[in-house]
Amino acid sequence: MKKFVPILAASAALLLLYACSSAPAPAENKKLEGSWKSKDGATKLSITAKDFILDDGQASKEDYFVKGDTIYTSYEGSRPFTKFAIKELTDSKLTLCYPDSDVVEFNR
Repeated sequence: MKKFVPILAASAALLLLYACSSAPAPAENKKLEGSWKSKDGATKLSITAKDFILDDGQASKEDYFVKGDTIYTSYEGSRPFTKFAIKELTDSKLTLCYPDSDVVEFNR
């Protein structure tokens, strides 16, 4: 029994350290973050760590999260979510499919 106490204490300490650590931000979100401008110049898109700001004449700031190849946005956490499908994402180009199936290309 005396042999198991240090092993149990060490296991508990490791479990506590693991539970308190935060996961690193996915690399995919880092590629998304920044200021984007549509090819025709009519729409500006700004993505930060927490906000999705789409400006097509009237700016709208929304919360967002990314799951797979889809960006889900919501106004102050309300549902339903608005879905934007990511068709292409590179360091300098972003192609989004809007909820109404319009495809818009953005450049940095």
